[in-house]
Amino acid sequence: MAKYDYNLISIGAGSGGLVSSFIAAAVKAKVALIEKHKMGGDCLNTGCVPSKALISSAKAVQVLKKHALYGLKNVSYEVDFAQVMERVQDIIAKVEPHDSIERYSSLGVECHTGEARILSPHEVEVNGKILTTKSIVVATGARPFVPPTPGLEDVPYSHSDNIWELRNQPKHLAVIGGGPIGSELAQAFRRLGSEVTIFNRGPGILPREDMDMVKLVCDVFEKDGLNLLDVTEIERIEKLNNSSRIHFSRNDKKQFLDVDHILVAVGRRPNTSGFGLEELGVELNKNGTIKVDPYLRTNIRNIFACGDVAGPFQFTHMAGHQAWFATVNALFAPFKKFAVDYSVVPWCTYTDPELARVGLSEDEAKAQNIPHEVTTYGLDDLDRAITDRTDYGKVKVITPPGKDKILGAAICGVHAGDLLAEFTLAMKHGIGLNKILGTIHPYPTMSEANKMLAGAWRKNHAPAGVLRWLEKFHSWRR
Repeated sequence: MAKYDYNLISIGAGSGGLVSSFIAAAVKAKVALIEKHKMGGDCLNTGCVPSKALISSAKAVQVLKKHALYGLKNVSYEVDFAQVMERVQDIIAKVEPHDSIERYSSLGVECHTGEARILSPHEVEVNGKILTTKSIVVATGARPFVPPTPGLEDVPYSHSDNIWELRNQPKHLAVIGGGPIGSELAQAFRRLGSEVTIFNRGPGILPREDMDMVKLVCDVFEKDGLNLLDVTEIERIEKLNNSSRIHFSRNDKKQFLDVDHILVAVGRRPNTSGFGLEELGVELNKNGTIKVDPYLRTNIRNIFACGDVAGPFQFTHMAGHQAWFATVNALFAPFKKFAVDYSVVPWCTYTDPELARVGLSEDEAKAQNIPHEVTTYGLDDLDRAITDRTDYGKVKVITPPGKDKILGAAICGVHAGDLLAEFTLAMKHGIGLNKILGTIHPYPTMSEANKMLAGAWRKNHAPAGVLRWLEKFHSWRR
């Protein structure tokens, strides 16, 4: 085309689309943002924000249960589940203006509410109107995957998108899936008073994490009274009068369990169909994500993709990270282009304790035969953790033998996601443990755990020969 209406059209107003349109408008490109449902996407409406709001209510209950540890007595409370879920909606409403049409319109983004359809590499239809554009960024996200389990469609069940519609608290909740979403919500519902059973196909929950770190989480799950059934195969689900009977096999035995509600949390599928990608011949990967090159281009060179729909990570912060690369490449190619950087990717599972990681894990280092050392520091030794009665968990760092370069870090404990930021920054900019040890951390704070870990590494690598000479030197001076 000789002329286009827009420099860029972003499809989907989750993290990827919001960041993409924001960046385009900031550099004075003409940009349109199309969203068929709600601004903010999954993160605001059904994912990060509501789940963390629910978790915070569950944590408050846990503190009240442990009131004697804080010198309190005669403490009583009652969980009003419907009110808890309304609180979740109140928090969504408070965050909503950050992602609103009003805000993005004020930033220079032209917002359209409606279903987008890509007619050609340069034409997008929305609400019966055809918009022309130089480039397109697809940021359509993902949706919960519901497995084809016989009988599931006949019983009451939820997934991560619609669990927030519940107002009657399940007496016994079955959670199918032991990944981050299933683990977080299972613990929250248990602490709010539901009996909870996790059905997990694998040998353990959170399979991407080191086993020793996961055990710290599982031990708390056990104390919470959460029932975890690993290595379990669900065969069918039977509808009873007021409950659902889950038939499963475990340890070569056929068993069943009656519950009154089911949460399906076995993963998410990218949204790639129904808006024109198939007709254009946009290539997909085997897992259903859009196939992109290092510059986040599809096989159609002016169509880019970012976020859950592109993979390989399904994190809100990764969608925003990719959106920068996709947008800059879409707007400035062929004059300038940037390969997306996956070298340092942090993530966190918001169980209690939290479990956060960046870079190489110990299990990965062993599996890949990478020479490494492991340094750990227990949070039961940290003054601030002790004062707050949160002295549980540990920090673990992977380094090359004899060197302080950080190959990976994992933290299990309170505020682990926040503590991980220092290691993420250090890895990104080549800062080693010696520099962290030489940095003043305020006392008493949880952040000192990172410095204490660095101190443990330094102690393990103290130069024995030099220390023997110093011992003789000081003896001579006496």
